[in-house]
Amino acid sequence: MKQIFDVIIVGAGASGLTAGIQAARQGAKVLILEHMEKAGKKLLATGNGKCNFTNQKQGIAYYRGKNPAFVLPAFQQFGLAETLQFFRELGVYAKVKRDGYYYPTSGQASSLLETLLMECRRLKVRILYEIGIRSMEQEQGIFLFHTKQGVFRSRACILATGGKAAKKTGSDGSGIPYIVGFGHKLTDIVPALVQLQGKPSFLKEVAGIRAEGVVELYIEKEKIAEDLGELQLTAFGVSGIPVFQVSRYAAYGLLLKKTVSVRLNFLPDLSRRQVMELLEERFFIYGEGKNASEALLGLLPDKLNGVLLKESKILPEKRAKSCHRKELHCLASQIQSLQIEIIGTKGFDGAQVTAGGVDTDEVYPETMESRLVQGLFFSGEVLDIDGMCGGYNLQWAWTSGSVAGKAAAAYACSRKK
Repeated sequence: MKQIFDVIIVGAGASGLTAGIQAARQGAKVLILEHMEKAGKKLLATGNGKCNFTNQKQGIAYYRGKNPAFVLPAFQQFGLAETLQFFRELGVYAKVKRDGYYYPTSGQASSLLETLLMECRRLKVRILYEIGIRSMEQEQGIFLFHTKQGVFRSRACILATGGKAAKKTGSDGSGIPYIVGFGHKLTDIVPALVQLQGKPSFLKEVAGIRAEGVVELYIEKEKIAEDLGELQLTAFGVSGIPVFQVSRYAAYGLLLKKTVSVRLNFLPDLSRRQVMELLEERFFIYGEGKNASEALLGLLPDKLNGVLLKESKILPEKRAKSCHRKELHCLASQIQSLQIEIIGTKGFDGAQVTAGGVDTDEVYPETMESRLVQGLFFSGEVLDIDGMCGGYNLQWAWTSGSVAGKAAAAYACSRKK
């Protein structure tokens, strides 16, 4: 009889490697199938190679999807404390930076990857690269994987194939046909944590500007989300962490052919009345001998000031003291609500993560096992759960991978009795 593995995992990314380690620690014989030439390519690119791998702040508010509460039973089993201890045992110590972001003390994503691979070797987890899976099926309780390197069999299967974001790292949607083949539904998949493309012509004039502020996302004139931080204006649109945080909602709005826009507030700490008082001071009290452009000098970046005046229909050379309060009201509105119509995202290639995936209604949250197919488990980005910027998507990879790995091992071992 040909060899049967206890657990075969498809995908050697962060989630798949974690699942493999946890399954092997339960005594399971584990094989990981990877279609790229190396493991963890997306992990290596995280945080520009520095790898923000989790965050001090945790809770359902940091995760999104059709049902964000799906994450709760998994986090009760393997949360932040367990993650830090897991990596500490492997040799990766964590340090906290701004906003609770955790990084390895080495400052290198490769530290996490190499320790995961080291543990896989210690536990005799086998990894096959450039595997070329042609089909997957289940026959009489056994999973069959037809590949260009032969046929492999297992009692349990974990699909950790990722989403569609960052194709060059292997996250290319190649796992979708297998998921559908097992009868599972996928919620709509869109890019998330991604730059947004805008329509206004003034974008080229402000390209390169970075400014602290608030971004508000509107769909059909209804405010859907907002975030605060450093905004980046580009020739094509808007970027920066606050934009990334709201981008999934923009992507879904665009998918539904709805009107999507953002409003940028460059003085979020002031009320509209306070902004008006500030402008009146600069234009009327201290505006002697100045034009409108000079009256704004030092308030915001110069290129941005020019666009704000233009959008307010105030000529830059107009004498500051001759401006009307109605014009200043318009300028205050532009400063706190500069509107940019959104016409697209930078797509999956520009996205850090995928929103959407395996419908969590069809998965047991305590084990990550399919409700449709016994012995089939999911972990990581392939599920309809995505996190905010700040290490949350990797935390979900460690958490779901650990839960799925342990549960798959338990299932496989029970099948041998």
